Order: sequence, then structure tokens, then C-alpha cells
Amino acid sequence: MTKLVESVPNFSEGRRIGVVDKLVAAVESVPGAFLLDRTSDASHNRSVLTLAGEPAPILEALERTVAVAVDEIDMEKHFGEHPRIGAVDVVPFVPLAGATMTDCIELARAFGARVADRFHMPVYLYGEAATSPSRQRLADVRRGQYEGLRTQISEPGREPDFGPAVLHATAGAVAVGARPFLIAYNINLESRDLELAKRIARRIRESSGGLARVQANGFWIEELDRAQVSMNLLDFRTTPIWLVWESVRAEAAEDGVHLAESELIGLAPLDSLLDVADHAGVSERLPETERLAGAAAFLKLRDFSPMQALELRLAAARGR
Repeated sequence: MTKLVESVPNFSEGRRIGVVDKLVAAVESVPGAFLLDRTSDASHNRSVLTLAGEPAPILEALERTVAVAVDEIDMEKHFGEHPRIGAVDVVPFVPLAGATMTDCIELARAFGARVADRFHMPVYLYGEAATSPSRQRLADVRRGQYEGLRTQISEPGREPDFGPAVLHATAGAVAVGARPFLIAYNINLESRDLELAKRIARRIRESSGGLARVQANGFWIEELDRAQVSMNLLDFRTTPIWLVWESVRAEAAEDGVHLAESELIGLAPLDSLLDVADHAGVSERLPETERLAGAAAFLKLRDFSPMQALELRLAAARGR
């Protein structure tokens, strides 16, 4: 049986588009590695690529992107809103058709060892691939960020799973893991109040007793002149996207603030968007693309395309 996996590497570069183009070219140079999406954010100074395919070409494509990032990104000069520990900040493996979480754990550990050996870079395993419960949460692995990890990496409990206990001179460290499908979802407020965005994030995230399987933080997005509630939705079947939208809307309303729009970073499973359409009362008799448009209207999704549904994008990519 063919096994398909997804990987969503995050790079600490969102302003020099020429560098991002090189990362994209690295993926596209590998037959069988399908680039499904690229997203760059200048305020976060971060880019996210979404690729899928069988394990061997995905591993090769990822290694080529790491080579580009090591050559092009200097963490000593990097500034941005998003937490990060390295030029290639995080590389997750996600099971798709025919693949299991066990497959992705094995891929994560093999890739982590491969990166550490070739690039002499410290590698931390997280998520389902973590070697200890204290490293399952990515936020715990990234504690202190690049600057903090520089001094903490040699301390007991902070040593990497692979590679040297010292940061790479320019590329820092990388977190490699296995996890279920994650939806990166942001909501922009009709407000410049960063503290409000942070308060809302604290109220809705799971770690503060909020929505199950939701991670959240507040950021200032300069190019939009707005505050943002930035989230990772770890299980849309437990907490659907529509519930996140309505929860943030209710919290903002308490301060008299409306929601300007929301955005997907990368892709989302088709079922997660059709679930929004169902909640919004979009007729099941309509064509799928119209149902997706109805879901996007309900969420005020910025720059939405039906091709942000993972299954549609992958089918189109494999059909080329």
C-alpha cells in the first residue's frame, strides 16, 4: 500500500522572498515531493511550506531545504514576532493516506539523526516522537527561544536528542516531530490593542482552561495595523474552527471590539471546512466549492481559495 505523509516545515525567514523561493525550489527539485502551499509572514518573519508525498522523496526534499536554510539564514540577525529556536524552526511529520503515526515517529527520528549528522546541528524531538513527556509540547522545547537556548542547551534536561549540545553558529537548533494534522489559524481584531489579543489568547487556550486542543497567543501585526490572536488547532474534531471563531468573537465583544477577519496559514482538511459550512447553515445540496465559499464567508477568511482544502490541493498536485 502506498503511504503518504505530510510535512510542514517552518523557516525563520518571511521577509527576503528570494530566500523563500530557494526553499521552494529545493522541494520542487525532488520528483515525488509535492509542494502544496507556501506562506510567508513579514511580522512573524517566518515562512511555512506544506509538502506531501511518499516518505523517501519527502525526506530528501526536507534535507535540501535544511541545506538552503543553513546557507541563507543567520539567526544572529533574525528578529520576528514568532517564537523560534533556529533557521529551520520546526519540522513535523503528519500521517496521511496509508501512513500511521508510528510511521511518522520513525521518520521524525530518522530525519532528526540525519540532520544532526550532516549539519552538526542540535535536534530536539517533540510531539509523538518525543523521547520524554517534558518534550511533547513544542512550546516546552522552544522555551527561552533561540536566545535563551544558547545558554541553556548544556544544562541537564535541555540537551538535544541528536547533535551537539551547542547551537549551530548561524542556524541554531531544530525541533523535529510527529503529530496529527494541525490547523494554523489566526484571527485579526478590529483593534490595535495587543494586550487585548493576549488576554483573549489566555482565555481560550487549553493550557489556561479554555478550548480543548487549542494553543493561542497574541501578536501585533504591523502590516495590518492590528492585533492578532494566533492559534494552532490540534484537533478540529474536538474543537471545530467555527467554535474558535465564535469564542474569540465573544471574548472580544466583552471589550466592545469586533473581529476584522481570519486567515489560514497553509492548508486545512476538507472536513474541517465543510463542518463550518454545516454550522453556518450552508445547504448540503450546493456544489462543494460553494459550500467552501460559504464557510469562508462565515469565518471572514482572508484571501481564501478552495484549494486551501488539503485533499483538493493534493489531488491537483498529484494530477500534474
